[in-house]
Amino acid sequence: MQSSGEKCTGWTGASNTASGNILHHSKFYQVHENTLPELAEAEELERKEAVSAAVQWVNEAITEQLQGIAPSNQAQVDQVLRIFFENKVQEDKEKKELEKSMEDSIVPIPSPLPPAPPPPPAKKKGQKPGRNDNIVEKPIIPAEPVEPVLSGSMAIGAVSLAVAKTSAILGNNPLYLNIALLKHSQEQPKKLTVPLPMVSLLSCGKSSPGKLNLMKEVICIPHPGLTAKQGVEMLLEIQKHINKTIETPPPPKADTKKGHNGGKRSQQQITGKPSHLGCLTINYETAEQPLLLIQGICATLGLELGTNLHLAINCAAHELMDYSKGKYEVMMGTYKNAAEMVDLYVDLINKYPSIIALIDPFRKEDSEQWDTIWNALGSRCYIIAGTASKSISKLLEDGNISTPKSSGLIINHTNHTTMSDLVQITDLIESKKHIAIFGSTEGESSDDSLVDLAVGLGVQFIKLGGLSRGERVTKYNRLFTIEEELVQNGALGMSAFLLCCHLAMNKRTKMGRGGLEAPRQEGRGIQSLKISADKTRMAFATMYIVVLMDYLFT
Repeated sequence: MQSSGEKCTGWTGASNTASGNILHHSKFYQVHENTLPELAEAEELERKEAVSAAVQWVNEAITEQLQGIAPSNQAQVDQVLRIFFENKVQEDKEKKELEKSMEDSIVPIPSPLPPAPPPPPAKKKGQKPGRNDNIVEKPIIPAEPVEPVLSGSMAIGAVSLAVAKTSAILGNNPLYLNIALLKHSQEQPKKLTVPLPMVSLLSCGKSSPGKLNLMKEVICIPHPGLTAKQGVEMLLEIQKHINKTIETPPPPKADTKKGHNGGKRSQQQITGKPSHLGCLTINYETAEQPLLLIQGICATLGLELGTNLHLAINCAAHELMDYSKGKYEVMMGTYKNAAEMVDLYVDLINKYPSIIALIDPFRKEDSEQWDTIWNALGSRCYIIAGTASKSISKLLEDGNISTPKSSGLIINHTNHTTMSDLVQITDLIESKKHIAIFGSTEGESSDDSLVDLAVGLGVQFIKLGGLSRGERVTKYNRLFTIEEELVQNGALGMSAFLLCCHLAMNKRTKMGRGGLEAPRQEGRGIQSLKISADKTRMAFATMYIVVLMDYLFT
C-alpha cells in the first residue's frame, strides 16, 4: 500500500503530465494536406478550444475527483474518468436540446417557393430507348455522419495514460509491463511479444502529385524471423535506394511513340516530396509502378518480396469517393464503382501475391463490398478496417467488430479512450480471432508511449508510418529498446503468430531442410541483416518453424 504522501505526489505528477502532454492524444492534432486556408484556420481554432477545455477539466474537476485513489489502481481511475465523461456528454446533450427548443420557439418567416422546374423534353416519335435508359446503376449509400467528439474529451485519454506512466515510475517498472499487468489481471506474463512493424515507404494517395490516388501508403512488413531492429534496417536500406531513384533522373530512352503534340514522348521524371506520414510522396500514374519500384530494389539488394518481406496497401478509400459521380477516383480521371473496385483488388493480389493486407479498401458504408472482397480475398490477405471502423467506445458499446467484415482493426489511443478501454478492445478482437494493429495518429508528437501500449497489449502489428521525421524515428527507437530489454531479461516471446499461420497457409515462405531460408547476401548494405547463429536468432527460427509445423500437421 502506498502512503497518502505517495498518493499526493503521484497525482501531482500525473496531473502535470496530463496537462503538459494533452496534445499528444488529441484527435484535433492532425495533419490534413492541401487543406484550404480558411478550413485550416477553423480547425486550428477548434483545436485550441478543445485543448483549453481539456486542460480546464484536468486542472479542476478531474484532479479533484481522483484524489485519494492510488495511481496504481488504473481500473478505478478509468472508471472515475468514464463516469465523469458520461456526465459531460449528458450535460452537452441537454445544452443542445435547450438551444434547439429556443430556436424552435421562434416562428420562422416562410420563404417564397422556388419556381417549378420545366418538364423534361418529350421523346421524338419513333425514338428507340438508348442503352442508358435500360441500365440503372445502384445508387451509393450516403456517407454516415462523423461521430461527434466532445470538446475537451482528449483530457480523458491523456489523464488515463498519465496515471499509467506515473504508476510505472512509482513502481520502478517500464510502462509496457504495467499495461501487460493491467491486461492480465495483475498477473505478470512470463513472455511478452514485440509487434511486427508495418513501415510506410511510399505515398501515392489523393494528395500525391501524380495521377495515382489508390495507394495512400505502400507499406512493407519485414520477415517475422528478424528482430524489429533487423527488419527496420533492411527497410531503411530499401528506403535509401528509393531516395536514390528519386534523385537520379531516368536515362534517355529511345521512344518511337509520339505524344499528343506530335513529338516523341519522353520518359516520366519521378519526383518525390517528404510526407507527414514519414515517407516520400511520389508522382506515379498506375498502381503497378510503386510495386515494381520496390520489387526492383529488392532484386538489387538480393531480397525477395513474399519471402524476406511482404507488402500492405492503405487504400484510404474514404478519401477517393467522388459523391457527385458515386464512384471511387482510383486515378485522376479514372472512376470505378464499388463492384469494379473488387475486381481491381483481386487483379492486384493475383499479380502481386506478396501483398498480404489491404487497409480500408472501401468506405465503411459499402458493407456489401466488404463482404464480397472478404469472400474473394479473405483467405489470401488480411482485410483491415482502419478509418472504416467505428471508434473504440462505439465498438465496446455494441460488442461487435464484424461490421464491416474484416480480418482485423487498427486501434488508436485518442480522445476519451482509457487504458482499460484499450485492454477491453484488444480482448474483444482476440476473442473474435481477429488481428489488432496499433496505429499512430497523423501529425502527432514524439511521445513514444504508444509503443509501450502496443507491447503491453500484445497486438500483432504496430503501424508507425515511415522512417523519417523525428516523432516517428523516436517510436522506432523505443521499439528497439523494448525488444533488447526483453531479450536481456529472457522475456521475449514469439511474435506475429497469426502472420506465421497466414504465410504457412498460403505457402509463401520458403523452407529448406535446415529451416527458414535466410535473406540472400548479394546486395550491397545487406550484410548486417543476416540472421546470426546466436541463441536469440536460433530461438526466433525455432519458434517460427514450430508454429508452421504445428499449423500444417494438426
